[in-house]
Amino acid sequence: MRLAKVALVDGECRVGLLEDDQVKLLDLTQVDNCVCLSDVLHSPDPIGLAKFLADPNTEPVPLKEVTLLAPICHQEVWAAGVTYKRSQVARMEESEAAASHYDLVYTADRPEIFFKADPTRVSGPGEPVRVRSDSNWSVPEPEFTLIVKPDGTLAGFTIGNDMSARDIEGENPLYLPQAKFYKQCCGLGPCVLVPEEELDLSATKIILTIDRAGSQVFHGETDLGQMARSFDDLIDWLFREQDFPNGVMLLTGTGIVPPDDFTLEDGDTASIDITGIGTLTNPVVKGS
Repeated sequence: MRLAKVALVDGECRVGLLEDDQVKLLDLTQVDNCVCLSDVLHSPDPIGLAKFLADPNTEPVPLKEVTLLAPICHQEVWAAGVTYKRSQVARMEESEAAASHYDLVYTADRPEIFFKADPTRVSGPGEPVRVRSDSNWSVPEPEFTLIVKPDGTLAGFTIGNDMSARDIEGENPLYLPQAKFYKQCCGLGPCVLVPEEELDLSATKIILTIDRAGSQVFHGETDLGQMARSFDDLIDWLFREQDFPNGVMLLTGTGIVPPDDFTLEDGDTASIDITGIGTLTNPVVKGS
């Protein structure tokens, strides 16, 4: 099942069930204290609740007549790093001085986990993601993203774009917050996959394409089977000494890294496709 936040043509924001090229709107007023997408996702049975809330008095809306919004309400967004072999190598290439740190964290029990964004810094489908004005080497990082309930259990999955200033992080690992956390630093969407059966990790493909002036300038792909850590392990570490009363979203790292001579430019378009979820596309802007 795929759930989404949508804006109707009159500007009203609703929660919808995506079915092919249509959106079946949910009537959240049928349940007390259910006012947004996360309330559905955090329920004991999101799939059953969504089916119950599907409004029988409203005709499905064609997908082309709505705007898909970032599927976030009040959650914080966190991210894990160096969870794929390729990202370990890339981080070591960024910073020769810190190479041993990235090598060690790849095999350590404790993962790298950091705060990525609050909802005000998240861009939805079609909205711009940003390259910092003081960065000359920035890339998108396509990441399978976990939607986690306040009790630490999984609610669903979406696509995340963890924008990263590789030159800033590479200069000194202590600059990681500046390389990762700034306005329009994170893309999320286009919807939330609530799985009805266990994921086939190796069959879940992640594809990144970057277009510039109408031409494709980068294409890369991987699959979840390449991850060195499990979802449960990452969630367990995230929730140690932490409470998330609004739930939390966790980007799980990237296995796709453009070559070292590549950097995003103003006007590029980054598209991330993940099996079962869809495609998150964002234009790129560079700060000035």
